[in-house]
Amino acid sequence: MLASVGDLGLWALFFSLLGGIGGGFINSVAGGGTLVSFPVLTAVGIPALDANITNAVALAPGYAGGTYAQRDDFAGRRDLARALAVTSILGGITGAVLLLLTGEELFEHLVPWLIFAATALLAVQKPLRRITMRAGGGTGEVSRWVLVVSIFVATVYGGYFGAGLGIITIAILGLMLTDTLNRLNALKLLMSLCANGAAALFFAFTGHVYWAAAILMGVGAWVGGWLGGHTVQHVNETVFRAGVIVLGIAVGLAFLLS
Repeated sequence: MLASVGDLGLWALFFSLLGGIGGGFINSVAGGGTLVSFPVLTAVGIPALDANITNAVALAPGYAGGTYAQRDDFAGRRDLARALAVTSILGGITGAVLLLLTGEELFEHLVPWLIFAATALLAVQKPLRRITMRAGGGTGEVSRWVLVVSIFVATVYGGYFGAGLGIITIAILGLMLTDTLNRLNALKLLMSLCANGAAALFFAFTGHVYWAAAILMGVGAWVGGWLGGHTVQHVNETVFRAGVIVLGIAVGLAFLLS
């Protein structure tokens, strides 16, 4: 049975919807939407651990569309895709379990540093992408086990917090595999879907999800993603990304000083 916690007022639900729209829009344009959606949930009065869990549940379905859209790019890599999918599911669940075992107090101490880490990943995303593209032109690949272990560690982080998981995984794939960027991106989306989806399913039965906020934020994320997809050509990505990075630093400092 799905468990729910707490009651939120109409204004809190309204801002949850807006947070989802903002997060979905930012994800579609530059990445880093969790830097908006997670703080919104804490701002409306949801405890940090519950806000992280509610955010994970709200945003997880959004990865399904991108994965389905790139399903043809798994051609020639289906065995690897299945292995990494299973690894990501195990990693996501492990991270989710660690989050609950370590509890609210430790998570609250880690929140600003997790936000700073996600912001730093967003800041170096373009250099990492260039490294990924250069690495993709190589002639060899690392051992399958090295790749699997690396992805497991990354998806444990994804199950625990999640912001920046896509940046981490695309960097790992680019450095360890030789393939086109489209195929690497398809694998990245699959792993994000599996890790976040598995964590979200686990969280759904823990009693830490504010379901009204999660549903509205999920709807908002879909709307924001649609808006971002239709306006991205009119947005200066560099300036927009810089704004999100500044926001991430400000949010991290706010949590650090609170």
